[in-house]
Amino acid sequence: MSRVAKSPVTIPSGVNVLCEGRRLSAKGKNGALDLDIHPDVTVSQAEGQLTFAPIRPAADKMAGTMRALCQNIIKGVHEGFERRLQLIGVGYRAQMQGSNLSLTLGFSHPVVYAVPQGITIETPSQTEVVIKGADKQRVGQVAADIRAYRPPEPYKGKGVRYVGERVVLKETKKK
Repeated sequence: MSRVAKSPVTIPSGVNVLCEGRRLSAKGKNGALDLDIHPDVTVSQAEGQLTFAPIRPAADKMAGTMRALCQNIIKGVHEGFERRLQLIGVGYRAQMQGSNLSLTLGFSHPVVYAVPQGITIETPSQTEVVIKGADKQRVGQVAADIRAYRPPEPYKGKGVRYVGERVVLKETKKK
């Protein structure tokens, strides 16, 4: 059996988890999320813990995957997830305008990003963007979409990057 699937997921106080058939629902202070459980995996809930087991031996990897996805859902509705982006470059700025994020990234026009439902974006400074939400996959996708407007270029390092991301700079061409 998968090593990940062997450890149970503990349900923190303040989070309600309901497992009906092949659907797992979690509700907490950050909202509610649902997950469809794979047919080859069984989920059992007892004493504030979720345990996962494969139905057939070939599905042990899927049991580990389902356990990780359920752990992310429970953590998301309880604590939430966050990604931080940093804008590096002269004149690169970000600011919230209502429910849209306006980015000045060196183009002839500002880039306007419509914030999806369930995601909150903050701009503590003009060169910093903080993306928060309950769904880990959606938070990561929004961060990747914003970064894709101007990824870091390899010669000067200008662009949008994750906080802590290391960009390896290339050496310029010599005569």
